[in-house]
Amino acid sequence: MRESIIMKIHYGTALAAVALVAVHILMRLTQGFAESLEYESVIANYKFLPYAGMLEIILILLSIHGFNGLRVILLELKQGRRYEKAVSYGCVVAMIALIAYGSRTIIMVNTGMM
Repeated sequence: MRESIIMKIHYGTALAAVALVAVHILMRLTQGFAESLEYESVIANYKFLPYAGMLEIILILLSIHGFNGLRVILLELKQGRRYEKAVSYGCVVAMIALIAYGSRTIIMVNTGMM
């Protein structure tokens, strides 16, 4: 039962991420590639809160999806109650750390630190 819920989360995050990344790519196509990478353009994107929110959601979805996939792969390598707990907690901690670090840029831009 628990594994079925975890796989539903895995599939759901994949589908949602594909949809939002498609929107992200379509928004990037509205300007030239080189122009979209210029500092002023990137800062403007982070200051536009709906777009920054979408980037944050993409970060969360991909982090959950990626670390859940890594967890499944690591659990296939070895079994054992302590190992499974260590892998599960380690993946959750790494996921939270990645989300926190990724969110840092948006927070810094919107609080005037950049």
